[in-house]
Parts: sequence; C-alpha cells; structure tokens
Amino acid sequence: MFSLPGYDSFLGFLLIAGAVPVLALITNKLLAPTPSPGERRLTYESGMEPIGGAWIQFNIRYYMFALVFVIFDVETVFLYPWAVSFHRLGLLAFIEALIFIAILVVALAYAWRKGALEWS
Repeated sequence: MFSLPGYDSFLGFLLIAGAVPVLALITNKLLAPTPSPGERRLTYESGMEPIGGAWIQFNIRYYMFALVFVIFDVETVFLYPWAVSFHRLGLLAFIEALIFIAILVVALAYAWRKGALEWS
C-alpha cells in the first residue's frame, strides 16, 4: 500500500474539512422550519405585496454598469496598500502603479466609448 509518512494529519484535516459542510447541510435539513409552499414562491419586495411575476428580464445596461463599478471598485483595493507604504516601496513601485492606473484609464475610456456608462 502506498503511504506518505507525515501526511496523516493532512488526511485528517481533509476528512474534517469535508465532513463540516455535510454536517451543516444535514443539520439545516433536520432543524430548519419548513415554510408554507405558497409563501415561499412569492417575490420579496421590501414588505410590499408583490406585483407581477419574479421572472422579468432586466436590461443589459444594469449588468454592464455594475460590472464597470466592480472593476473600478476593486482598483481601490489594490491601490490602498500601495498608497500606505508608498515611501518604503521606491521608484519602481511608483512606475508599476502608474502603469496599473494607465491600464485602468484605458479600460475606462473603452467602456465610455462603448456606452457602458450611459444610463439613458
């Protein structure tokens, strides 16, 4: 039998990591209250009575606008640590950040030209 010495604890970790989600799902199935079928199928509209069906089509502009927002929101996640440690990183990191910002400006110009930022 093929055995790797020293990996017993890793195997135990994998077994526990695989058992935790299964136990959570089983516990949820056993302990969760079951709602009535009619109430479960209703659309939630901030406590108001639902109007119309839940399956409506949204305009693609909503998704494009949200995607552009997420892209430029993630930009701040990458730039904030750079800005905090700006003095320790040196000139090379400054040039890399400028290249990163330039790529984002090109992406913004492309999205603007394609009309992804138009709301009308």
